[in-house]
Amino acid sequence: GAMRHLPYFCRGEVVKGFGRGSQELGIPTANFSEQVVESFPSDVPTGIYYGWACVGNGDVHKMVLSIGWNPFYKNTKKSVETHIIHTFKEDFYGEILSIVITGYIRPEKNFDSVDALISAIQEDIEEAKRQLDLPEHLKLKEDNFFHLPEGKITNN
Repeated sequence: GAMRHLPYFCRGEVVKGFGRGSQELGIPTANFSEQVVESFPSDVPTGIYYGWACVGNGDVHKMVLSIGWNPFYKNTKKSVETHIIHTFKEDFYGEILSIVITGYIRPEKNFDSVDALISAIQEDIEEAKRQLDLPEHLKLKEDNFFHLPEGKITNN
């Protein structure tokens, strides 16, 4: 079911999430607003995905994405959180994040501990890196979707 929606193109403003990714997990994530989350097709399966991400008109980087309820944290609202596999020097709240989801890794699941969650995320990141080096995924890195038209860029 996950694959028929892919690749999935999405763009939206980065908003403040729960702040857990950076603080508790050491794995910062960019959160989309509720409107963007609600714009996803309702039948997209929750779980862990991978693809490409670009902040503003910056470079395109590999990313891992979680769609769902974060069972470990028992969220009541669905969230879409992108971990860009790149170190940014500063936060980019308010910037436009453009993503292309190209593949699916696994369903959401609960974990017994924060450590178990972190190690699963590390495995997801490794899997994403491997998959995104494949030609069928690599070609989407160059997609015109990532070139924002002039005048659409905020905060620059």
